[in-house]
Order: sequence, then C-alpha cells, then structure tokens
Amino acid sequence: MKALLAAVCVLSVALDAQANPSPQQQSTTAPVATQSDAAQALAPDAAPPGGKINPQKAADIQRLMEVADMKSVLSKTMTAMETNMKSAMIALLPAGDYREQLAELFVEKFNSKLNLQQFLDVAVTSYDKYLSDDDIKGLTQFYQTPLGRKTLTVLPKLTAEMQAQGMQIGQQLGKESMQEVLAEHPELMKALQDASHANSGAAHLGQN
Repeated sequence: MKALLAAVCVLSVALDAQANPSPQQQSTTAPVATQSDAAQALAPDAAPPGGKINPQKAADIQRLMEVADMKSVLSKTMTAMETNMKSAMIALLPAGDYREQLAELFVEKFNSKLNLQQFLDVAVTSYDKYLSDDDIKGLTQFYQTPLGRKTLTVLPKLTAEMQAQGMQIGQQLGKESMQEVLAEHPELMKALQDASHANSGAAHLGQN
C-alpha cells in the first residue's frame, strides 16, 4: 500500500514540476542565455503576441537584465530547482538501489528538454506586459543600490529554500490526505488494490 501511495505522489510531483511551475519560478527562473541571445530576444523584432516591443523599452529591459545579472540569478535558481526535484523523487520512490539513478536520469532528461531561448522570450514578454518603461528604469536603479544587489544575491537562495520546504509540506499533506480518503472510502481502497493487482498481473504476463 505504501508503494502505491508513493507512486501516486511521485507522479504528481514529476508532472507538476514540468507542467505547472510555481509563480516564483515563472517570474524568477528563466534559463541562462548568452548576451547575443538576450539582445536578439529584446530587439524590436522580437515581438510579444500583441505586437512589437517599443524599441526604447526593449533597450531598457536589456539594461535591467544586465544590471540584475539575470543570467547568474536564473542559473542558480534553475540548479536549485532541479536539486529539489531530485531529492523529492528519491524520498518518495519505494526503497531500492535504483532510486538515485532514476532520479538522476529524470533530472538530466528534464534539463535536456528545457528550451532556454523560449524561457527568455517569456521573461521579456512578461516584463513588457506587466511593467511600464518607468518601472523598468526604476528597477534598474534599485538593483544598482546596496539593497538591490543584496536582493539579487538572496533571491535565488530564498526561492530554493521556500520551494524545498513547500515540497516537504506538500508531500506530507498529500500522504495524509490520500490515507484519510482511502480510510473513509473502503470501496476506493479496494478498487485501487484491485487495479494494482490487475496491472501487476498484466505486466507479469507481458514479460512471459
């Protein structure tokens, strides 16, 4: 039964990590890209769905990303996210020597599917959508202050710590919720066990 619960939790974590990044990740975890890539994405021709970005605003967004050292910040955040994903999978998978290898291969595959330029384009479009040119200039000035520079240093660590703690809380709540639901609905417990046995039997026959 514990193995079944673990499998459900692992599947949820893996799918959610790929399909539904948290708001913090969406706003702060774009991929690393070269400056030439950034310049190309921020050029007036790199238009969001609604139309072209104003050339002056595009230049200001590029300046903000340079001042904020966005490449370094995003690289650290992405690395921390992958580390948290790997730890979560190892903790939830049924015990066995295979877990480390499976989690490592999953993270490698996940990383290989990341389209860095696509993330950068999304970040640029979001800056243009939600912030005015004056906002962009104000942020640029802020990140050049001591507090702004400290914010850039702390933000990746803060995001990673909150993500790790949030995943631990979510995993525990998920286990408790599943156990309580199955205890309150014995018919679902039986259906789950029957489905597990049927799938195990089908897999055994397939091997023969």
